[in-house]
Amino acid sequence: MKRWLGKAEVVLGNHSDRLNAINIFPVADGDTGTNLYLTVRAAVSALDGDGPETSETGHDVGAVLSRAGQAAMEQARGNSGTLFAVFLCAAAEPLAGKSRLSAPLLATALNRAQIRAWSALSEPVAGTMLSVLEAAAHAAQAVDASHNADDSNHALGLALDAVVEAAFQAVVRTEDELAQLHEAHVVDAGGVGMLLVLDCLRSAVLGEELQDELLDGLHGYKLQDPHIHEHMPADDGVEVMCTINLSPLNAAILRQRLDEMGDSVIMSQVGGAQNQDDDDESTVEVSYRWRVHVHVPDPEPAVALIRSLGEPTDIAVSQLALARGNAQDSAAQDPAEDHEPSITGQSRHDY
Repeated sequence: MKRWLGKAEVVLGNHSDRLNAINIFPVADGDTGTNLYLTVRAAVSALDGDGPETSETGHDVGAVLSRAGQAAMEQARGNSGTLFAVFLCAAAEPLAGKSRLSAPLLATALNRAQIRAWSALSEPVAGTMLSVLEAAAHAAQAVDASHNADDSNHALGLALDAVVEAAFQAVVRTEDELAQLHEAHVVDAGGVGMLLVLDCLRSAVLGEELQDELLDGLHGYKLQDPHIHEHMPADDGVEVMCTINLSPLNAAILRQRLDEMGDSVIMSQVGGAQNQDDDDESTVEVSYRWRVHVHVPDPEPAVALIRSLGEPTDIAVSQLALARGNAQDSAAQDPAEDHEPSITGQSRHDY
């Protein structure tokens, strides 16, 4: 699993420019590749070293991926990075306590991940990385069913091959599933990113080379192709992201109000339930840590709403109209600073 994520970090870093070049949905801001790379890098960094967390997880596949997923969620960038973090956290759950991956576990993990990813968005859209993940999950389930839950390495290899092939076919279909992609004659950037991640998984588990030829026929993916987002109308809105502890009721209120204010609303839990400090245990209110993402015309009402429901950390506000100039930059504010977040010239939006 560590080899998988490390390989994904390198591959997404190498492909970030091409992914950025075809990023036009939901916002044509050319940062899908950058956002995915930085989010995966956060996951990999969480697994570096031999600290106490490493000794605790040992050979527990689910624990390793959960730790990586939590770090990715806390530092997720844009729509695509947030959905990758959701994918990683959800996939880790059925693998808890397991020391190896198998075809049945792969099918369960991918299905859990695609359901969680679709539900994280208030208005999920087909023809995006959601569709690619869904197709991959269905392929894994089909192989598992046809082999009667065979947990051998052979069955796992067949499942991984089927997953990547299904993901590739789903990427090709994205061009005709979204009008914006069809008009621009390109496939979805986030979908290609998910395809790369899944092929890295196949490569790491089976010890085989990446299937670079998968990308040869994808529209818009030749090195000489232009960055098409540069010629599209700029979006005047901003992206707001933060992490916050909320009760289930307040989380529902926040999602509803953000849906009214803007779009591309993503809310996903970070970790398990947390109890608020209270002397009377009968009145203890359970809360959850949430990663929040939204596109809005004006950040002030959204930030005010978020703060009215809790104490957010890592508030980041980025302009949609400007592409990220430096992949090392960060728009996150110091949680200790009690002032309104500044709007940066960084854009973090994609699928």
